[in-house]
Amino acid sequence: MIEALGRYIEFCKSTFDRTISLSSLKIVIDCANGATYHIAQNIFTEMGAQIVMINNQPDGYNINLNCGATDTKHLQREVLKCGADLGLAFDGDGDRLTMVDHCGEEVDGDEALFIIAKAWHAKRKLKSKTVVGTKMTNLGVRQAFAKLNIKFIEADVGDRYVMNLGARQAFAKLNIKFIEADVGDRYVMEEIKSNKAILGGEGSGHIICLNKSTAGDGIISALQVLEVMCKSDKTLHELKSEMKKYPQTLINVKTNGKLDLENHSDLDKAIKAVNSGLGKNGRVLIRPSGTEPLVRVMVECDDVELANKSAKQLVKALKS
Repeated sequence: MIEALGRYIEFCKSTFDRTISLSSLKIVIDCANGATYHIAQNIFTEMGAQIVMINNQPDGYNINLNCGATDTKHLQREVLKCGADLGLAFDGDGDRLTMVDHCGEEVDGDEALFIIAKAWHAKRKLKSKTVVGTKMTNLGVRQAFAKLNIKFIEADVGDRYVMNLGARQAFAKLNIKFIEADVGDRYVMEEIKSNKAILGGEGSGHIICLNKSTAGDGIISALQVLEVMCKSDKTLHELKSEMKKYPQTLINVKTNGKLDLENHSDLDKAIKAVNSGLGKNGRVLIRPSGTEPLVRVMVECDDVELANKSAKQLVKALKS
């Protein structure tokens, strides 16, 4: 067991540029009382960083309990309290990453994906010139990718509830692809492999760097962002500020059975009305949950009040 841990630690370190040291960084690490509790500290300490550990005392019951990648409030407080450069939060099984910048602001998977993609694109490291996201990938990521000449493609072109944004028409003329997979890391992986890509991820913090690891790994994802920070000499806050994240309103609507979303006249009318109000600065996504008797209604735009109002309008139509 000890030998296996040592080999994993060395493997993680091998995904990072060994000519760079993390000695200039103070990092708070939240292990969610999960799988990384006895690994993360060794990795980042051996790479030179000054480390403050939290939620690294699992008792069999406290995994992901008010901590980790799914709840960063504790980490945000600690980063500010310690005057740290950033914070890293992993989830219980260690495959997801959420970060916190020195201002105490959360940096989610969409923002981390953008930071890595932009750096790799500049270095011509994006194999097949492709990045994979999901239908939930923030509009701000899509618009930021447009400035990098990254073209948008829907993996499921039949999904009529993903609004076609004006920016997507411009993407069609460009030679780098942003693939929109269905929600779920297995769908992201499928699109990465089928498009011979190496990078994909979700806002939840599950990022796949296929040139570094054959599966999503929160520590490896964190190391890729840290490498960008060190090489660019920019803070995490500066890097994430290079894209504008749009507010998303998500409402889950419980159902008694499977709804026919393709033939719902009231919903169709509501969608057209909402899309008209959002214009080119927003989008709508309505999809059934794959695991629960729910329909998820998501509206995203630059005006949070409009997003909330529009989502409630769609929910009312859906319930009708």
